[in-house]
Amino acid sequence: MSSDRGQRSGEPLMRIVHPSDFSQSSRVAFCHALKIALASNAELEIVHVQRHRIGRERDVHWTDFPGVRATLARWKIVSPKAEPEEIAKSGLRVKKVLNAESDALESLVRYCQKHPPDLLVLATRQREGLSRWIHKAVAEPLARRSRALTLFVPAQGRGFIAPANGAVTLRRILIPVDDQPPAQAALEEAFFFACGFDCPAVAFKLLHVGTNRGMPALYLPHHPGWTWEERLVPGEPVERILQEASDWAPDLIVMATQGRLNFLDALRGSTTEQVLRAARCAVLAVPAKPTGC
Repeated sequence: MSSDRGQRSGEPLMRIVHPSDFSQSSRVAFCHALKIALASNAELEIVHVQRHRIGRERDVHWTDFPGVRATLARWKIVSPKAEPEEIAKSGLRVKKVLNAESDALESLVRYCQKHPPDLLVLATRQREGLSRWIHKAVAEPLARRSRALTLFVPAQGRGFIAPANGAVTLRRILIPVDDQPPAQAALEEAFFFACGFDCPAVAFKLLHVGTNRGMPALYLPHHPGWTWEERLVPGEPVERILQEASDWAPDLIVMATQGRLNFLDALRGSTTEQVLRAARCAVLAVPAKPTGC
C-alpha cells in the first residue's frame, strides 16, 4: 500500500484516520480501518466530533468509541482480557480523539490539515436528491478537501472485511480508467492494496468507457495467480461503471479522481462521487497528484 507521502510497496502506512459517529455503518468502516492498520503496521486514529447542543444530552465517553480489544478478540488475534502490551505486540497503535465543535465537517477538515492522513476510512450513507440537501454530507467533502487517499465503505451494500471474524474477501477489483485523470496511480494503489492482504487470487478489470481513443497505455504489475482484463465499452461513464459493477459484482472499485471541475460538477458531483452514491461495494478514491509532483 502506498500513500501521498511517497511511500512505496512494502512500506507501512503511517497514519490511518477513521472519523466515526458511532453508528452501525461507522462500525463497519471501523473494522476495515482496523484490519488495514493491522496489515500495514499503521497508527489508527479514531476521531469523533461531539457537536455542541442545547439541552442535557449525555457527554461522549471513551467507552463509546469502537472497541479495539473486543474486536481483536472476536477476530482471535488477542485474548478477550488482553493487556495493552499484548495488543502492542500485534504492531497496532491506536489513538482515540474527541473534539467538541459545532460543525463536524470543518472540525475534521482542520484535523486532517494538521495531521495529514495517509488513508481516510469513511462510512458513507449514499444519499441522493433532496436528502443530500437536508442532511449535510461529510464523507465526500472531507475526502475532497483533505486530498487524501480515501476508502469509502457503504452503509447500504457490502465491504470486503467481515466484522464478525475479520476475514478478507478481495477477489475482484474494478478499476475505471481514462486519460484524465491518469489511472496509473489508481491501478498501483489497487495492486498494493491486494498485496497488503496477501490475497491468493485476484481478478483486476480495467474498464474504459468511450472507445474513440482506445484503452489508455498502462503498466500492469505481475503477481502469481492474479489476472488483468481490459474492457472497452461505449456510453456514459457513470452509467456504464455502475452497470459493470452490478454485472460483475466486484469487492472493491478503485477510481482516480481530481475533484470537481466546474459549476455543473459542483451540483451533481464528480464522476467518482456519483459512482460512490450508488455503488454496492467499497470504493477507494485515489486523488490525482498536483501538477509538477
